[in-house]
Amino acid sequence: MRRSAASTVLVAVLLVAGCGAGQPRDPTSIAPTEPPAVDLAPARPPTVAPAPTGTPGSFSPTDVAWLQLTVAMAERLLPVLELVPARTTDPAWRRLAAQVEATERADLDRARRLLAVAGAPTTNPHEGHDMPGMVTAEQVTALRASTGSPFHRLLAGHLRAHLAQAARIAGAEQHAGAHPATTAMAGAVVRDGNAALARLDRLDRPTSAAPPANAPAR
Repeated sequence: MRRSAASTVLVAVLLVAGCGAGQPRDPTSIAPTEPPAVDLAPARPPTVAPAPTGTPGSFSPTDVAWLQLTVAMAERLLPVLELVPARTTDPAWRRLAAQVEATERADLDRARRLLAVAGAPTTNPHEGHDMPGMVTAEQVTALRASTGSPFHRLLAGHLRAHLAQAARIAGAEQHAGAHPATTAMAGAVVRDGNAALARLDRLDRPTSAAPPANAPAR
């Protein structure tokens, strides 16, 4: 029952809800799954999943759909992360962007290799689709026009949306997928995504969380 429910969620996200060409969608309307828990562990290098193994027949349609969306999402985020060195001099934001970029590039390479093993088409079935967690062309334009704190605010919003959505669908693939190396990669995406979200939350603390100026010292 658990695998069936997760499979239904993932199919809804990947094959139905996400594929309205060019139409942004609200991530909260896709599936009734809980958001990934925030991992408060310190920064760590990207988790290394097992190398691609198996035969094309051992991949399920869910595995292939998740890998294709992982590629599409990474390809949208990487150009955003490449903007960071030129848009901010803040070392903490630069460090976070570099860490996320390294993980995204590793995931992109791993997903492409798994798709090759699966014998899946090399074309991107999500080309031109503005899906949950993806940065749109208009948003990239706004990022390019900003620097400093305004850039940080925009970047934080896009990073949070991407990482949360990526962890969400990876969690569904973990439970619904069939190919061992693919589900292992999904587990790594969940762990790395939650760790990056925790680092982002520490860096991008809401100003409303600060105590009032006249609050008594503790």
